[in-house]
Amino acid sequence: MRLSEFWALMEQEFGAGYARVVADTHSLGVLDGRTPSQALEEGLPPRTVWRAVCADLDVPPEHHHLPEPKAKDKG
Repeated sequence: MRLSEFWALMEQEFGAGYARVVADTHSLGVLDGRTPSQALEEGLPPRTVWRAVCADLDVPPEHHHLPEPKAKDKG
């Protein structure tokens, strides 16, 4: 997962304004009390951080991935 995908998922789940608030303020026990932002800054893979966010904040499984891009109509 790229960092841009992590932020897209955060914004999809929490909204553009609130995603950064969650990332900067919510401590995650599974990440040794670090916030998602701190964990990313320290080099943890974005996928690891996203999974921790999902588990801690009960993100529904259907929201764990970005939606597939819609195919363009070639008609």
